Amino acid sequence: MPDTKEALATFYGDESFPIEWESEEEKQLFWFFDDNHVGLPISPMYWSLNGWWGPTLEYMYRRFGFPLGKAWIGKRINNYLYSAVVPRDSISAQMLGPYYGWVMPTYADKFLDWWNERYLPEMLRNFEYLDNYDTEAATTQELMVFLEEAIDIQERHFRIHWILNLAQFQSSMDLQAAVAKVIGEVDPSLIGRILISIKDRNWDSLEALWKLKEKVKADKHLKSIFDNGATATAILPALEADEKGRAFMEDVHEYLEEFGVKATMYPHEYLNPLWVEDPKPCVETIMGYLASDYDFQTQYQKMVEDHKAAIDQLRALIPAAASKQAVEQLEQALKLATKMMPLTPDHHFYIDQGTFGRMRLVLVAIGRRLVEEGLLQDPEDIMFLEYDQLRAYVACPQGYDGQGIIEEARQNWEDAHQTRPRDWVGTVTHWSMYEEPYHTLWGWPERFERAQRGEDQPLAEVHGLPAAAGIAEGVARIVLGPEEFDAVKKGEIMICKMTNPAWVVVFSKIKGVVTDTGGVLAHTAVVAREFGIPGVVGTGDATYRIKTGDRVRVNGTTGVVEILGK
Repeated sequence: MPDTKEALATFYGDESFPIEWESEEEKQLFWFFDDNHVGLPISPMYWSLNGWWGPTLEYMYRRFGFPLGKAWIGKRINNYLYSAVVPRDSISAQMLGPYYGWVMPTYADKFLDWWNERYLPEMLRNFEYLDNYDTEAATTQELMVFLEEAIDIQERHFRIHWILNLAQFQSSMDLQAAVAKVIGEVDPSLIGRILISIKDRNWDSLEALWKLKEKVKADKHLKSIFDNGATATAILPALEADEKGRAFMEDVHEYLEEFGVKATMYPHEYLNPLWVEDPKPCVETIMGYLASDYDFQTQYQKMVEDHKAAIDQLRALIPAAASKQAVEQLEQALKLATKMMPLTPDHHFYIDQGTFGRMRLVLVAIGRRLVEEGLLQDPEDIMFLEYDQLRAYVACPQGYDGQGIIEEARQNWEDAHQTRPRDWVGTVTHWSMYEEPYHTLWGWPERFERAQRGEDQPLAEVHGLPAAAGIAEGVARIVLGPEEFDAVKKGEIMICKMTNPAWVVVFSKIKGVVTDTGGVLAHTAVVAREFGIPGVVGTGDATYRIKTGDRVRVNGTTGVVEILGK
């Protein structure tokens, strides 16, 4: 446990942001707001099933003997999710450190084979079971057993997630260490251009959507239907009333069956509807592709060529005096890191999206049954019960005030939207800010340092992390959720809290991106580099300080966003 004498900063709550602490030990941890996964108030059901934190992370630290932590726990503060990494004691860390360093190269070298041969087939079998379970024919008791099995699957998949994540995280750090050893300091944007994926399910999804767009573009009749509708809500009835339109919608539903088990905003949270539940987001994306005449093949080839050019540029920096052994070590690190990069979008597709999305579908199926039995007014109400509350309610509905609990929880959740969560609470120590590595994915320690010197930040500038090199100037568009995708115009600068793989469709229109959250290995940073557009991440407050219509200049090399005026 960190020593409070080492505290760099503390915040234990005040009137505007009260905090209930369970112990003094809890107060001594660095708790940071999870604005990457659950940036809005958290639902009781998602909170109670331990999401991504807790048990599966204890497994990760145990399995690897990771010396920089022993647990990663969650805390619900004013209905927002905060998490903290619990440090190991120094004796345990020193004892396990050599094992971790000794075993990790094997994970980096072999994991992709394990993924293709064992882990992915296992997950696909689980998906087949979840997708084909007859929820309509099952009894309510059988549905609850189905939920238990879905929870087991979610936990298993997230154990796989952490094996993958740490192996990949280590391979990226090893590459950066090898570069520093052989070459010295290099432009971080060059490493960023190398650490991207050139073949994964994200690209497959984009290509499949582009082909749907091309089908509409090539057919005058279909094109006229899209041209005559201002929104997907207007276009869908016209498609369903038309023979060619119905045939096209069969293609859309086929696409959704393969790629649509995803929420467009915060895929971890069970509250958020999936594309497969409603074709409107898919149709709206096709509309956007038509308007911009998005050319997948040109964009993709440009990315592939830039990736190769970046690797060539890195190799050209190797000093002539470098030893053969050092160059071989750098080449091996480069091979492993690039080999692992497709696992970033692919694990999002199968786990962060596919697994959590299927858990939502299981819960909604139970919710529909409870509506039929008069226990819920809406299937979505199930999300406002915690797991054990749901079990108590279905087993003894007459003796348990489920409706009252739902009403109170929903009201608390709605009220929480009026509270702006703090970036962090608890205690900042040197260890938590400068030694523990995982929190860097949220943009720390830069966010902490920037806040500490906040008085130096000009009012007309927003500072973040340089995520994708280049400079772009244009009109800002605040995008807070998928319902605003169709408002984004070609050539605008998107300002948002975060992105996930479902947001990739918007990147085909914008010429720059700025986020409140994330680090240089977060989703937004990687995709911005893949699309070759400037990006700044981890600003903390861009969506609060920049307004739609502002003219901004994004410098993805320095991490500075200038607000130029209207």
